[in-house]
Amino acid sequence: MSGSAQTATPYAPLRLAFMGTPDFSVPVLEALIAAGHEIAAVYSQPPRPAGRGKKERKSPVHEAAERHGIPVFTPSSLRNTEEQARFRDLALDAAVVVAYGLILPKEILEAPRHGCINIHASLLPRWRGAAPIQRAILAGDDETGVTVMAMDEGLDTGDMLMAERVPITEETTGESLHDTLSAVGAKLIVPALAAVAGGYVEATPQPADGVTYAEKLTRETGHLDWSKSAGELERTIRALAPWPGAWFELGGERFKVFAADVLKLGRLSNDPGTVLDEELTISCAEDALRITRLQRPGKAPMEAADLLRGYDGLGPGTKLG
Repeated sequence: MSGSAQTATPYAPLRLAFMGTPDFSVPVLEALIAAGHEIAAVYSQPPRPAGRGKKERKSPVHEAAERHGIPVFTPSSLRNTEEQARFRDLALDAAVVVAYGLILPKEILEAPRHGCINIHASLLPRWRGAAPIQRAILAGDDETGVTVMAMDEGLDTGDMLMAERVPITEETTGESLHDTLSAVGAKLIVPALAAVAGGYVEATPQPADGVTYAEKLTRETGHLDWSKSAGELERTIRALAPWPGAWFELGGERFKVFAADVLKLGRLSNDPGTVLDEELTISCAEDALRITRLQRPGKAPMEAADLLRGYDGLGPGTKLG
């Protein structure tokens, strides 16, 4: 694929709005700026209380836009006529949308000359929805990717403009895949916009077969259910690092798990969730899971061997919840 998101390009500059919120979106905004596009405005989620002091914090995209001196709007909805009029008055060539977090009504979608272009972190139509990165790992997919699409009123249902595949390995975590796909999106967006503006991209409707939905993650998603196979639980640990994190309960405490290995032991006679040895190997419905890095509440993350030296509550025979 020609062109680079990080250097000057031969593409004609466009007048754009950028709509995004989390860290994932920032490299795409930076790529658009580096390519010489005019960012008329950035839209992001409103500041939210964060941290122990619950002080309001601007989103990563909001902060990045301010560093570049770009006007930032943070409406709680785009369904009112005043917000729609302000957006329409920007006289945009296109809007680029990356993990924004608000539904775009028809009036917004149709306002830019070339419509709204979305970067989605999956190979559509697989994993439409809120958490495609983590769901791909949880499901045991061997690949995922980034799809650039022309947005319509459906949930990630628009025609596909460009895509790139990325493998998922046994070492892939939610964090590493997040960073990889964010970089791929930044690489694709400049040539994708040029193709749309130049009229030389063929928009491809998404196939009806293979549609899956990536349900939103919650803290409960990370609860390690020992009645599942060790392979499923190991994927859960990798997929949910660093947030919302995988965990188990013991004695009223919630232990967060950061890394584990699968031991191919087949079906065991021990009840699922039983600690089998002094190395924190846990019986599962199929095979066993050896936890190698975890965190006790109020403590720093540490290697399992270090934690076990100072804590005797995880010995053989212990049942985990």
